[in-house]
Amino acid sequence: MAERFEIMQKALLKMLEEKKYLTLRDLLVTMNPSDIAGLFEEVEEERIPLMFRLLPKELAAETFVEMDTDAQELLIRSFSDNELKEIVDELYVDDAAALVEEMPANVVKRILKQADPEMRRSINQILRYPDNSAGSMMTTEYVALRPQMTVEEAILRIRRQGVDKETIYTCYVTEGRKLIGLVTVKDLLLAEQDDTPVQDIMLTNLISVTTHTDQEEVVRMFSKYNFLALPVVDGENRLVGIVTFDDAMDVMEDEATEDIEIMGGMLPSEKTYLRSSVFELFKNRIPWLMLLMVSATFTGLIINAFEGALAAQVALTAFIPMLMGTGGNSGSQSSVTVIRALSLDELELADIWRVIWKELRTSILCGIALAVVCFGKIWLVDRLLMGNEDITLMINLVVCLALAATVIFAKVVGGTLPLIAKALKLDPAVMASPFITTIVDAVSLLLYFLFASSLLGI
Repeated sequence: MAERFEIMQKALLKMLEEKKYLTLRDLLVTMNPSDIAGLFEEVEEERIPLMFRLLPKELAAETFVEMDTDAQELLIRSFSDNELKEIVDELYVDDAAALVEEMPANVVKRILKQADPEMRRSINQILRYPDNSAGSMMTTEYVALRPQMTVEEAILRIRRQGVDKETIYTCYVTEGRKLIGLVTVKDLLLAEQDDTPVQDIMLTNLISVTTHTDQEEVVRMFSKYNFLALPVVDGENRLVGIVTFDDAMDVMEDEATEDIEIMGGMLPSEKTYLRSSVFELFKNRIPWLMLLMVSATFTGLIINAFEGALAAQVALTAFIPMLMGTGGNSGSQSSVTVIRALSLDELELADIWRVIWKELRTSILCGIALAVVCFGKIWLVDRLLMGNEDITLMINLVVCLALAATVIFAKVVGGTLPLIAKALKLDPAVMASPFITTIVDAVSLLLYFLFASSLLGI
């Protein structure tokens, strides 16, 4: 598929260069809006407005939503007021709200000026809710039915109102704006009688979220219950909007990206890699790098404290990188596993003792296996093959014991710190690789030198 799209992309760009606009338009209308938006990323900026105007109105709006923020702003600035109004009129409310939130103030004024009063009210309503909440990601465009309606009347309402709604498969039954039930189009079409009241076939055991529910919890509910849409209610159980599956998927991707960036020791970025400037990448990376650089002072202090031991047994120095690296990797494995379980709502703070017991047993097995392999590697490779006569049996034993102890400590700490972070209302991803590695580096050196002092008498 990727190869076919790349071939088609080159053909379309060639048509644009050769000004074969009619042929280009005929091909564009057969493409998915997401693919068209991807095509715009390869087009020179000055040609984007020309190519965009080739699209039919509805397809243009769908493509506009899929484009990145910079391209959207470029198009808005090139639009006449009539063109902008046509696009805004075709947007769903949640997409319009997201657009307003991302654009500069002068662009926002133009967008709101061209939006009809109802659209403006809906946008302002969504923007009032906290960021990363269900209210901020919902749409107010849904089909509402009354319980006394017959099946025939309900289908007629869907036909009349469904054109402008984001989804019509799931319809919500309200009474005085309060959510009391749910019915699907399938239920309506398969009803035995056209005069059957909606209240007789609706589902009343509903799962909903409030406007202030965290978006991560919303995503988890989509994953758990396989919803196509999820109703959003206020404090009095009045239906104010719905979250659709496509918006939940976008949030899922954003949250995963944010966690990966934090776990990698970076501040989250709002732009894609290629769209981020060098200075933006610098700003996102330098704070953690500085913090980790300063925190490495502790390892330096530990090495200085045991400088005499290293001078007495120089062979010990060669194994410090291996110990620190293995410890950091061990801690990262456990932390990533626990963070993933937390994100899937599989763990909570009450499970901390179960996590410690599981990680302890796992780490003992890993520590023993690594120590055995390390013992053989040091004796066969470092001493015999490389001819390092300074490596004695006791030094080998010190290294292997320190390695096993480091792995055990690292895995237990790596498994528990994310749970503690969650309990303290911190992002568990912060406790991943960079932070845990710093802690484990210092402790691994302490363990190493303590074993060396005890067993070698230095």
